[in-house]
Amino acid sequence: MLRITSLVLFSLLLVSTGETRPRQVGAAHPDCIVVMPCEGVINSPRGEYIAKKLGFGGPQKVYAPRRNAMIVAHPPGCPARAFCGCGAAVRVFGRPVRDLWLAANWFKFPRTSPKPGAVAVRRHHVFVLEHHVAGDVWRVYDANSGGRKTRIHDRSIAGYTIVSPSGAG
Repeated sequence: MLRITSLVLFSLLLVSTGETRPRQVGAAHPDCIVVMPCEGVINSPRGEYIAKKLGFGGPQKVYAPRRNAMIVAHPPGCPARAFCGCGAAVRVFGRPVRDLWLAANWFKFPRTSPKPGAVAVRRHHVFVLEHHVAGDVWRVYDANSGGRKTRIHDRSIAGYTIVSPSGAG
C-alpha cells in the first residue's frame, strides 16, 4: 500500500512540474481587468491567437503608455485605495463628500449631455469631464485611473452615463 501511495505521489509530482511554464512578467497592465478594461492598451497578436484558440471573442490587450497624460497630486482627504468617487467630489465640490466615495452613488444626479464639469460614471468608476477633445474622447480629471494615480488625460466616455452634479440637466 505504501508503495502504491508513493508511486501515485511521485507521478503527480512529475505531472505538475512537467507542465509548468515561466510566467510572462509585464505583459498585461496590472489594473486591466475584464469588467473594466484599461485605456491606452494595444492589441497583442499572441493574445489574440490564444483568445481565438480558447474561443474567446475579443482581442487580448497589452499595456502601452498613455500619451498626453499628466499625473497630479492625490486628492486631499481621500483614502489611499478606491478613491475615484472621493477624488471626483474634491474636483467638483472642493472637498471630499463621504456619500460620493462609492462610484454608484453618483447615479443619483440627473442625467445630462457631455459638457465641462459633468461627471462620467459607471459601475465601479467615475471621473470629471474637463473639455472635449474629439468624438467621444474628453480631457478628464481621473482619480484612481490606474496604479493608484490621479491623472488628467484624454479618455473615451463610451459606455459611461453622464451626470450633472450641479443639478442642472
